Amino acid sequence: MMSEDSMVDRGMPSSHHGGGERVRDLATELAELARVLQQEPDSDAILSGFVHAAIDLIPGVDEGSVSVVLGRRDVGSRAPSGDLPARIDALQVETGQGPCLEAAYEHRTVRVSDMAHEQRWPLFARRATEAGARGMLSIQLWVQGDDLGALNLYSYEADAFTDESENVGLLVASHAAVAFAEAEKTRQLHEAVDSRDVIGQAKGILMERHKITGEQAFIVLSMASQRTHLKLWSVADHLISSGDLPSRKNAQ
Repeated sequence: MMSEDSMVDRGMPSSHHGGGERVRDLATELAELARVLQQEPDSDAILSGFVHAAIDLIPGVDEGSVSVVLGRRDVGSRAPSGDLPARIDALQVETGQGPCLEAAYEHRTVRVSDMAHEQRWPLFARRATEAGARGMLSIQLWVQGDDLGALNLYSYEADAFTDESENVGLLVASHAAVAFAEAEKTRQLHEAVDSRDVIGQAKGILMERHKITGEQAFIVLSMASQRTHLKLWSVADHLISSGDLPSRKNAQ
């Protein structure tokens, strides 16, 4: 699982910092938002909360989303604020290029002042301009092994993003990453507990039915898992719900 330190230490602004007093006030406000959102059971709700915070707090932002890259290959869009970010995120997947991918992969903050004159990703820039995105600001959120995330911010107007936009955007990204990481830790813990309970119930069924030990019951479940190419939890759940171990046919 990613550490909080590894997520806070990400892309630096492409220009100088400024507005210290306002930034400190925003940091306090975002810390409170992170605390509240960490109580959400759904990580999508956390990301959506920070996307809307970004729209409200960062100068020049009209729309936002989060791009998630799994295994450094599969790119998906989460918590889009509207149709525009969903379309632009899809374009980046389709063309294999764009600021959010560069931000996620290269550990950096990427600003596009005017998409109509952008030369780094010509195909993407042309189609993004046609779709209505004139400015973009992308900030890396996290790196967890081969899984990456970036906050994507969009403007309907050219030259909408400033140095202040980047500074505040980095604050939002830092708090969003920490809140998301905590939510993922909680989710994984709950999944681990649920999985242990399900496997324990399945072992109990086999022990009672066949008068075997807990270790022997676990071996039976493991062999069924290998035979069907299903996860151990899925084998146990199938046994609990149906009364039988799954067959290869069930796994198809």
